[in-house]
Amino acid sequence: MINIRYLGFKPYHEVLHDMKEFTIKRDENSPDELWILEHYAVYTQGQAGKKEHILKNNDIPIIQSDRGGQITYHGPGQLVAYVLMDIKRRNLGIRSLVSKLEGLIISLLKNYNISAESHCGAPGVYVKNKKIASIGLRVKSGCTYHGISLNVNMDLKPFLDINPCGYAKLEMTQIKDFTNEITVNDVKKLFANEFLRTFGELAIS
Repeated sequence: MINIRYLGFKPYHEVLHDMKEFTIKRDENSPDELWILEHYAVYTQGQAGKKEHILKNNDIPIIQSDRGGQITYHGPGQLVAYVLMDIKRRNLGIRSLVSKLEGLIISLLKNYNISAESHCGAPGVYVKNKKIASIGLRVKSGCTYHGISLNVNMDLKPFLDINPCGYAKLEMTQIKDFTNEITVNDVKKLFANEFLRTFGELAIS
């Protein structure tokens, strides 16, 4: 069973705290959850994040996170999906989980006639070598938290002040670049259905 929670706009630090609490308190019978939301503008730095990937200081706060990976940006118009999953119970390895998450994003983007792909050794989803979705996870006691950010219709300029995910000159893109009117609200139900189908759950009608 997977519980889907639509949280609207939430500050990053607040959700980080809640994810940690959820993961610490859950037991072998706790249902998995998917939290879908948007964040106010924030940079998040992964556990092994290097300062040299911050190219320019601006007014956007930088928060240290405990996920894997380097620095990235979250802001309005980006769908964020946190995957609170007992992968031990599901007999899933972390690499298999990442592959499934990449696959569901690629499948979702087909609904917008966007041809996307994953890149070996560089988690996430790309359209013509531009990154449209990032993945960063943490595993604790066989359970994951953190997850996916999918660029929908946002200001991409803050990515120019960093090396996104630690890659110099990596360009970012979003669904809006390939279709006319689109919002996170348009995408979130479709994302939830793709997620449930991917992990063998009943899709939401």
